[in-house]
Amino acid sequence: MKNPALAGAKVIDLHAHIVIPETMGAAGDHGPYLGLNPDGSPFFQVGTTYRLNGVKYVGSAFMDPDLRLRTMAERGIDFQVVSPNPLTYLHFIAPDDAIRFCRIHNDALGAIVAARPGRLAGLAALPLQAPAAAAAELRRAVTELGLVGAGFGTDAPLPLDHAAFDTLYAEAVRLDVPLFIHPGPAGIDGPPGDPALRRFELDIIAGFAAQETLAVATLVYGGVLDRHPGLDICFSHGGGATALLMGRMAKGARKRPWSPPALRAEGAFEERLKRLWFDTHIDHPLVLQLLAAAVGSDHLVYGTNFAGWDAPDAKTSGQHTPIAPELADNARRLLRVDAATQAGRTTPA
Repeated sequence: MKNPALAGAKVIDLHAHIVIPETMGAAGDHGPYLGLNPDGSPFFQVGTTYRLNGVKYVGSAFMDPDLRLRTMAERGIDFQVVSPNPLTYLHFIAPDDAIRFCRIHNDALGAIVAARPGRLAGLAALPLQAPAAAAAELRRAVTELGLVGAGFGTDAPLPLDHAAFDTLYAEAVRLDVPLFIHPGPAGIDGPPGDPALRRFELDIIAGFAAQETLAVATLVYGGVLDRHPGLDICFSHGGGATALLMGRMAKGARKRPWSPPALRAEGAFEERLKRLWFDTHIDHPLVLQLLAAAVGSDHLVYGTNFAGWDAPDAKTSGQHTPIAPELADNARRLLRVDAATQAGRTTPA
């Protein structure tokens, strides 16, 4: 990837979602839709059962790219890699609807970032319910639209270690691009989650961490990293509870009867875990320290959930995360920033 602005950026945000106007109504019966409640408050709806009330998308940094850039400047963010809105992963809808939605999304995203190459790059939306189509869309998004990878959810009709996804993972390796995995609330377009998660917004407070942890374990236990040694995957929110449960997961790999032979040796699970990447959008400094000790600080990248409910505000830009130069260097490695570009010897592609 040749991008002088990215090469020189001191703060690179890898966890930033975008809402794209062109995608409204692009998923058939699942919308999505924007509207106003009778009291004038905004809502965002997906399908017939999921409605997010009170969150302003229109006129916000989520939907207005120029406002996004101004807000980034206020927060001290030099460069941002934007990814799909988790509410619209739509991995359980009809494949044709998902394929159409992702194409519309990625076409629009490609145009947004192409017009702002000094500040933004984009991760493609993918139809995970159709793995071969997902691989094809990743290829189109990277080679034709200039996107730098893909972002998708933890849950789909098939588990993330299913052999059907090998075509997608192999394509990411062939294209030499990373994948970013982030949860979405259960039940938007697929099976409902645990009813207990409906209270106190536990689906996003605790459920997201559970989904991320399960996805990490699935990829390692399921042999995805062994089958695709060149694959780079980054997880949101520090991988959920991965740092806290790493020892137990490793013990399971060594001792439980279902564990494959490759994971039974001392340190085998840990070795594979250290191949994954994690953002630093974590809300406690000790957990961040534990994660760094567990996976290595060289596999951490800065993330904010930009403009989201839990993003750092202008007065606490760093929050619990030290915005160290090393995080930007890590992001450049993850994004395959061309070495010559970093040295200032090339011009934008």
